[in-house]
This record gives sequence, structure tokens and C-alpha cells, in this order.
Amino acid sequence: MKGASLVPTGEATLGPFFPPRYVDEGANDLTVFEGRKAKGEAIEIHGRVLQEDGTPLENLVVEIWQADAGGIFRHSADPRHAQADPDFLGWGRAATDASGNYRFKTVLPGAPEGRAPHINVMVMFSGLMRILKTTLFFEISSDPVLSAVPPGRKGLLVAKKQGPNSYRFDIRLRGEDETPFFDD
Repeated sequence: MKGASLVPTGEATLGPFFPPRYVDEGANDLTVFEGRKAKGEAIEIHGRVLQEDGTPLENLVVEIWQADAGGIFRHSADPRHAQADPDFLGWGRAATDASGNYRFKTVLPGAPEGRAPHINVMVMFSGLMRILKTTLFFEISSDPVLSAVPPGRKGLLVAKKQGPNSYRFDIRLRGEDETPFFDD
């Protein structure tokens, strides 16, 4: 129609759009659940989320989901669910700051049956058309997910030990050293 203005519809816009305060205070601390301390070795996971050119992404949401120190996921699909640490939820969320930094306090996960110790990571950002999913490992070892990654790229999924209880895991969204992401 001549002279009509076009209004973007849901299909024409990118989302989700996160308000500046999308992540609740303390959602990045998995070591305490309902005031109780989780069992296991407390660790810190931190890193930066960057675009291909190294530009940091601010207000990007990083979620993690992991097994407890005994290697048990707290959900009904894990047959050992009833034995999971009741003081460990296993899920957390952090937002990146202006420099693209994120930080989690959690416990070192145990090895789930048939898997290496790992933390599942999801990345959400305004403008991304889908949630990006990857897995953080603590070393290159025998694991079916890590086996699916080409040998030269496996190291991109291994967190770098920064100190006795600190690990760095940078996430790059594109480029030669792009973090390997997985489909459902």
C-alpha cells in the first residue's frame, strides 16, 4: 500500500531482548542453595564472551547446568536423582559486564556415568536467533561429546586452570578459534 508504514512483527525482529537486570543477584553462585552449602570442592569459573573481532559482548546471558560433586544431575532423567546433593541445585545464570566478563562460583563436578566431568553451557544474547550450547571440560579425556569434536578443536572446550580453585573459559562466537557449539 502506498503511504502505509510498516510495523515489524515478531518474525521480523530479533530477540530475545534482555532488560538490564535480567539475572537475579546471586544466580551465579551454585555453592549455596536455600542457605545451605553444597558438598564438594568450591571452584570459580570465569571468562569473557567475544565476537569474531574480539569485541566483548555486554549483557549476554551465560547459563550453566552441571552434575554435583558425586557426578549426579539433579533431575528425574538421572537414575541416581534421589541420591543427588540436596544442597546443590546444579543450575546458574550470569550476565556479562561491559568487558564481556562473566563469573560463577560452583563445585567441581564429579563424573556422571559414562562421561568425563563437565559443565553444560548455554549462551543467550539479544540478536541471536537460537540459544548456543557448548560443554566445558576440565581436561581432554574420554567422553562421547568430546569425541565428536575434531582433534584440533578439542582444546577450545577445556577450561584453563588459573589457580588452585579457578578456571578460565572464554567463549568466542565466531571465527577461527570459535567455541564449538552443539545442536540439540
